[in-house]
Amino acid sequence: MKTLYFTPLLLALSIGEAFASTPINLSKDIRPNARISIENVKGEVTVTAWDKNQVQVSGTLGEGARPLQIEGDERNVDIHVEGDEKKGRWFSWGNDSSMQATILNVRVPRSVDVQINVVSAPVSIDGLDGGRIDVESVSGRIRANLRSPEVSMQTVSGTIDLAGRAGRADLQTVSGDITAPAVGEKVDAQTVSGRMTIGGGPWKEASFSTVSGDTQVNGGLINGGKIDVDSMSGDVQLQLPTNTSARLEASTFSGDLRSDWGNTSNGDDGPGKELKTTIGAGDGYIHVESFSGDVRLRNAAR
Repeated sequence: MKTLYFTPLLLALSIGEAFASTPINLSKDIRPNARISIENVKGEVTVTAWDKNQVQVSGTLGEGARPLQIEGDERNVDIHVEGDEKKGRWFSWGNDSSMQATILNVRVPRSVDVQINVVSAPVSIDGLDGGRIDVESVSGRIRANLRSPEVSMQTVSGTIDLAGRAGRADLQTVSGDITAPAVGEKVDAQTVSGRMTIGGGPWKEASFSTVSGDTQVNGGLINGGKIDVDSMSGDVQLQLPTNTSARLEASTFSGDLRSDWGNTSNGDDGPGKELKTTIGAGDGYIHVESFSGDVRLRNAAR
């Protein structure tokens, strides 16, 4: 009797589990340089390049979401996970409790532009080459291995790991780390408590800002270029190539300052140190400042 009593309940649970993860299998022919827009509240987004002029979406759709469609034309494609209002569950960036996790595996032509918006979903991008990339996340990690003329990545509590090569990069986190070893012409990187490890160049303009995280930069300038590093309590290490040509100014209020160029002196307004010197012909400008962190300026040849 007990077995018969629990059978309907077990059946209902199994049906609920089936509805909770509906398989996704969609595809659409598109142009190789199309724009792809992807939105997902909770779950995961993976974008992978392939050699077909087609977008393909697989994975599983979370319970509480509308049936997924690939919308748009061959130039502009939208892949958006939305709540099912028939069940009283409206899509909302501020409240994702009504929907279960949706896993999106998206395959696209290599040269497409990609725009991704997620809340608590990690994002992975691999193999893209030539298009612009824009990713916004709240709590998800962002990982990308690609080549792009322009990359923008923003997350609140997730990390940013940008491999490959980006011509220009705008990278922002609050509590996550930023790693980007090969950024070309221009980079703007900001974090509050995360650690930054960034390289590349030669830069026309490079800006690095942090409150309590450490900053490690390895790169140089084009003629007339500018590097600016601003830290509140984190340590700063800037490594420059031997052919650097720039006016260099560095200071720390209560930390230590060591440089392979010029001579440091005691600060006028505190226990810290400051440095003003010229490297090479002085074509560019480098400014490094930390309030309570240590500053280390290194010649890559040493």
